[in-house]
Amino acid sequence: MDQFHVWFTQARGEGLAEPNAMALATVEPRGVPRVRIVLLKGYDRAGFRFFTNYRSRKGRALLENPNVSVVFPWHPIRRQVSVSGRAERLSEEENDAYFRTRPHGSQVGAWASEYQSSPVRDRAELEERFGQYERTWTGAAEIPRPEYWGGYRILPSEVEFWQGRADRMHDRFRYRLRSEEGSGQLWDIERLSP
Repeated sequence: MDQFHVWFTQARGEGLAEPNAMALATVEPRGVPRVRIVLLKGYDRAGFRFFTNYRSRKGRALLENPNVSVVFPWHPIRRQVSVSGRAERLSEEENDAYFRTRPHGSQVGAWASEYQSSPVRDRAELEERFGQYERTWTGAAEIPRPEYWGGYRILPSEVEFWQGRADRMHDRFRYRLRSEEGSGQLWDIERLSP
């Protein structure tokens, strides 16, 4: 996580558009992989956090199979970080705390999209739902978090740092979790052939 922090800080310093964007891969119940972009909303020694609708396609996939992979594609600086591990739901307290930091419109939007990824008739239907919830929460001091909305923490078991180099002689380092002892983790680090 120390190495990730260094690279993430450098990516942010380079002015990249959304350096916290990561491609999240899940496995759906039929065994089919699916990838989409989500935003990293925090990280610490425990793992990487993102938020979504638990009833979404990704939420349903994670309920069946919590194994995931993510990639941070920082092309302008010729770097990427790949993470594989297991996703676990965040606590209600963590979900509530983050939901309170979201812009008002994003909070209303979470209510308007109760079944994210499900078909809707047209844009007008979405706008009507949004308007209904906007009126519901007009003047409210705080919008409560929907029970179907929350976050996950990806607990990494493997992390690869890739740095592009000339002549395709890239630098690749893979960290693999060997064991967890007490409050610490032991990782094996190896250089990979480009």
